[in-house]
Amino acid sequence: MKKIFNILLSIIAVYGFTSCSDFLSKEPINEFAANSYFSSESELKMYTDGMLNSWLPDYTETSGGDAYNDLIATKTSTDFFRADVVWDGTKQGGWTTGSWSFLRRCNFMLTYMSNAKGKVSDEIYNHYEGVARFWRAYMYFDKVQTFSNVPWTDKYLQPSDSSILFGPRDDREYVFHQIVEDLKFACENVMAGKFHTAGRVYIDKYVVLSLASRMFLYEGTFRKNVANNPATGQPWTNKYESADDLLQLAATYAGEVIDSKAFSLHKTYSELFLSNALQTDEVIWGKTFLSSVNGYHALTRYFNSSTLGQQYSGTKDLVRMYLKADGTPVTTGEQTINDEFTDRDPRLSATVLGPGHKVKDITGAMTNETINCTFCKTGYMLIKWCIPDVTHFQNSIDENSIPIIRYAEVLLNYAEAMNELGKMDETIWNETVGALRERAGVKNIYPGSAEYVPDTWLRDYYTKDVNHVPTLNNVALEIRRERVAELTFESGLRMDDLYRYGQADLVERRYNHQGWAGIWLNAADVTNGFTFEGTTYTISKKATTNSETAYPISDTNNLNWSLEPAGTGYYLVYNYKLQWDDNKMYCRPIPTTALTLNPSLGQNHGWE
Repeated sequence: MKKIFNILLSIIAVYGFTSCSDFLSKEPINEFAANSYFSSESELKMYTDGMLNSWLPDYTETSGGDAYNDLIATKTSTDFFRADVVWDGTKQGGWTTGSWSFLRRCNFMLTYMSNAKGKVSDEIYNHYEGVARFWRAYMYFDKVQTFSNVPWTDKYLQPSDSSILFGPRDDREYVFHQIVEDLKFACENVMAGKFHTAGRVYIDKYVVLSLASRMFLYEGTFRKNVANNPATGQPWTNKYESADDLLQLAATYAGEVIDSKAFSLHKTYSELFLSNALQTDEVIWGKTFLSSVNGYHALTRYFNSSTLGQQYSGTKDLVRMYLKADGTPVTTGEQTINDEFTDRDPRLSATVLGPGHKVKDITGAMTNETINCTFCKTGYMLIKWCIPDVTHFQNSIDENSIPIIRYAEVLLNYAEAMNELGKMDETIWNETVGALRERAGVKNIYPGSAEYVPDTWLRDYYTKDVNHVPTLNNVALEIRRERVAELTFESGLRMDDLYRYGQADLVERRYNHQGWAGIWLNAADVTNGFTFEGTTYTISKKATTNSETAYPISDTNNLNWSLEPAGTGYYLVYNYKLQWDDNKMYCRPIPTTALTLNPSLGQNHGWE
């Protein structure tokens, strides 16, 4: 009982902040607890289990966190991108005491876990130190992505540490160097063995290696594609690690996962997202939902609701990203929804509603699912995470497990890092991108072969009417395509990709800078309506709101939807203007409340 009481005292001390002036610190915790805790392996485990319970990404982050990007239409958008909102430090969050509690909690463990020395083996001690340092790196990475320059501290701060608490921020390159050091230690010391369980929830060696590959790929490509540190507007100094150094680390750690042979690609793509059981052949880190233990989640409901969430919908650009089954690109967007799923990459119909998708109706019969225009903005309904049972559409009763990171992503991280380093060859391609396409049922064609058909639409997508045009060979373009086909609506990866490509302006561009393009309609469809799975859908010039089977269209574009000429027909466009400013939006402003308390933080470039 005494140990439990001491743990509670520790947790209260970690979370019991009282003012924003001490966001990294609080009065010293109960000295007896600090001096006596971490005296055994069970106490080390109990503390890190608490970290896991607090910080394990939930379903909204892993599958609902990819909502605001160029390929997904939403009812509205985050205020950061909205053209009718002036974003500044008064609106920015992420710097309250609670936002930094993770750091204090990590540093508390790293300071006091020396109590366990001599009481546990060196291997066990280093494992738990590695877990704590992994979490510190994982959480600091999020702060760097958000604010670029942030204060780094690796000590358990006290109120007397005023020079740190009220000091300036550290340069991003220095902070990321510290992240590198933490991740290197974790990659070398966190164990697999007994921590590599069937539940795939504990932080084990493979989780650390995989997430390290993600973080190093992000920062390495970000520095290659975004010329300046967005916090300062000044070029990168390469004082610590260069972009190529980070890319080599991404390749090394992804390669360790591959070489371990601990994972393989699951045979059926859709089962990864719809099965109650985690598919542990491929899932490296994940969360299992059991109604008897941790309740249900609500993903199916959120994807099928006209009142909840952002009414997420696919776009014509998303659909065009997918290859044909023969490994060649589609050559036109002028295909109706009834035609464009034919002979395509099967992952398309596992992600977006196409003809022939069955759901269980209220009678228990399996019927073809239809489009519901009350929540689908573009005609392309998203189904990747949705249980095919209408009872789930209005009830939060999902128990499908949530992969947080999969072997598929590790393969793509490895492929991209090696290509960026100039080390890609056909063997690497076949082991990574090629393997993913073969698993999906798409013919594997190496971009360097005579059989390869370049996709001019794909190249134009990333090189025309964008602020920054990177050097892209065909392999790079195909890796970008594959990340969309394989990882859409997972862990916010698409938006992260746009940032690290230096092409976040694609969020603003979309269709002629006015909105998201949806399905293509021929002239007869516009006049008479189009039919999908036996239901006729109309384009109404009289209605002012959408119904289950109709979209309202205004010739004067004063409604959300319009028809835009496209060849011999029209695109249905959901109009929603967004904003992007390359000068400042690759990081967020420092919150005004934080600057008021500590002016030494300084404001980020462009947000002054």
